[in-house]
This record gives sequence, structure tokens and C-alpha cells, in this order.
Amino acid sequence: MSSDVLVSRPHYDSRAVAQGVSEKDSPSVILQPSSGSATAGFRSAKYTPAEWFSNYLAILQQAGTDHHEARSIQRESKTLNQDTEAHTLETQAEGTRLLGQRLQDTHYWKSELQRHIEQLLADTQALLALKTRLEKALDATETPYAISTDNLNCRTRRAGPDLVRDTVEEELLKEVNLIRSVQALLKRTTAQVVSQIKMNRDVKQTLELDWSDKYQAYNLDDRSGRHSNTSPDTQLHPSSASMQDQVCNSTSWSKFTQDNLTKALQEERTTSGLRVLVEQVLQDTTHDLSFQCSSVDRAFSQRCVELIEAKTLLDMKHTKILEQLGAQERNIVALQQAIQNKEAPLRVAQSRLYLRSLRPNMELCRDDPQLSLEGEVRQIDATVVSLEQQLSGARGSLAHLEEARLTLEKDISCKSQSLFIERDRCMTQRKRYPTISTLSGY
Repeated sequence: MSSDVLVSRPHYDSRAVAQGVSEKDSPSVILQPSSGSATAGFRSAKYTPAEWFSNYLAILQQAGTDHHEARSIQRESKTLNQDTEAHTLETQAEGTRLLGQRLQDTHYWKSELQRHIEQLLADTQALLALKTRLEKALDATETPYAISTDNLNCRTRRAGPDLVRDTVEEELLKEVNLIRSVQALLKRTTAQVVSQIKMNRDVKQTLELDWSDKYQAYNLDDRSGRHSNTSPDTQLHPSSASMQDQVCNSTSWSKFTQDNLTKALQEERTTSGLRVLVEQVLQDTTHDLSFQCSSVDRAFSQRCVELIEAKTLLDMKHTKILEQLGAQERNIVALQQAIQNKEAPLRVAQSRLYLRSLRPNMELCRDDPQLSLEGEVRQIDATVVSLEQQLSGARGSLAHLEEARLTLEKDISCKSQSLFIERDRCMTQRKRYPTISTLSGY
């Protein structure tokens, strides 16, 4: 043992600690000095037996307290571990169940979006087909319009009294106005179809974006639902558990898709109504154009019948006039010959009267021969005057017959030209009129 004097350490009452009494509150224990020279110089480093006893009792008691506390903590830890393990498994199962339910909801909305996307695609294809039909129907109206206007232009070349505003011209004007109205209607309908196609494509794009988002979300939630405690690809993401203020809730999520589907359904209904309207427009315009074409054709046929009948009557009258002209010419020749034939008898009678006027004296009397010769001369003069009057009338009649012949021939020429225009030009050209299927846009 070192001969140096040990430094004294502070007094520690283990019994007071064991009894729960603070050291400053415990009564001061007055240590009795040891007797004997053997303890000289070593008192400050030693305990008394009471201190030793108190110290190890305090240690035992503290150890027992720590043991009891440790067992209590162990029981509590085991209970807490079991509770937290069950709660964690329950929470994880609930999360898995909710993920599965979310997958079902996402799949349902994704299926609805897919169905409406396909419907919009089909509607758009149908509208594109109708747009093509409308454009073809509009192009097909150019041929009837050209035919009608050409018919009107051709009929302006009718000559003389045949240039009339008849039923054919009225029906042609109706046809031209109808074609213009049909063209305007087809253009407006085509514009509506083009606008609806654009609306369908816009809505379809919106649905496709929503479907794409749900497709990605479905895959992510599917991967999330497949994670388990033994999955090797899981890791900690502390910041992912923080609530994000800018994200939407389930109500707004569902409402967003419902609004998109409502808009799609609205466009589908509008498309359906527009398709019915376009079909009805094509059917009505085709029927109207065909009906008006038939009306024009009937008017042309009736006009041709009238022209043929008039031309036939004119030809018959022309033949009779020609016969009358020949007869009248022969009559004039006969009258001229008759007048010429009266010249010889007149010369004879006048010569007799002249010679008898040379009778001398009393022989120059008005006897019966004289009276007969004078009557004969007067009769011949009256006959010649009558024949000359008849000849003048015959020549006037011949002139009138010539005028009638010229008039008939001119009118026959007009009728022939009109018949050529109506039948050979207009009606032949109208055979190029489009068929019903062409007017319908097929």
C-alpha cells in the first residue's frame, strides 16, 4: 500500500437511496473513529460494515427494481409489438384492399372511356363518309345545273312566234332555282358535318388523354398492390408520405371523368341526330331533284307532242295550199284563155256592125240583125268585163295563197327548228341527268 495519504471521497448513504430519501435529507451519521494504530492514515478510504451492508442492499434493491422495470418494459414491448404488428398488417391489408377497389374503379372508368373513344371514332368515320357523300352529291348537282341552263340557252334560239314562255321554260326555271337551293343546303350541311367532326375529335382527344392517365395510374396502382413485406424492390421514400395540397380528391377525380363522358355522350347524341339529318337531307334533295327532272321531261314531251301536232297540221294545210295554188294558176290560165277567146267573136260582131253602118240612105235602119248585133257586142263586152273581174279576183286569190304558203312554210320551219331544239338538243342532253344514286352521293 502506498504511503501517500488518500484523498477522502464524499459520503454516500446507500440505505437512504434504497429508502428513497435524498442524501441531503438523510440524517448525518457520525462515524466513530477507529481505534488502533493500524487504521491510522487509512480512515478516509474505507467504509464501515453498516455502510457495506447498506450499499450492497441498495445495489440488490436497485437491481431488482431494474429487473422488474425491464420485465415490465419487455411485456409492454411484446404487447406493443404484437399490437403494432397486427395493426400494421391490418393497415397494409386495408391499403391493399383499397388499392384493389381503386383498380376496379379505374378499370371501370378506363373501360367507359375506351367505349366512348371507340364510339366517337366510329361516329367520326361515319361523319367522314357522310361528308364525302355530301361533297359527291354537291358535285353531282353541277351536271343538272349545266343541263338546265343549257336548255334555257338553247330555247332562246327558237324563232318567231315559238319564242314563248311556256310550261317547259317555267319548269326549267324552277329546276334551276331548286338546284341552287339544294347546293346551298348541301354546303350548309357539309359545314355542320365538318364542325361536328372537329368537336368529336376534340372530345376524343380529351378522353384519350384521360384514358392514358388512367392507364398509367392503373399500372402504378397494380404495381403498388403487388408489393409485400418480402418484395425486393421496395425502399424508403420519407417525403412521399407528406400530403400534397395541389392534388385532387376522389370526388373531383370522379367528377372530372364523368364530365368528360357527359361531353362525349352529348357529342354522340349530336352526331346521331346530325347523321339522321344528313340522310334526310340527301333523301329529300334527291327526291326533289328527281321529281323536278320528271316534271321538266314531261313538259318537254308534251311540248314536243304539241309541236309535232302543229307541224303536222301545218304540213297538211301547206299541201292543200299548194294544191289550191296549182288550181288557181290553172284557173287564171283558163280565164285568160276565155277572155282571149271572146276577142274573135267581138271582132266579128263589131266588123258586122261597121259594115252595116255603111248601108246607104234608108237601108241604114235598126232592123233585127242590127239589134241582134248590138246586143251581141254588149253581151261580149259584159262577158269580157266579168271574166276580167274574175281574173283579177283569181290573181288576188293567188297572191293570198302565195302569202299563205310563205307563212306556212316559215311557221313550219319555226316548228321544225323548235322541235329540233326541244327533242334533239334538250331532251337528248337531259339523258345525261345524274341517277338517283349519284345524286345521293354514292
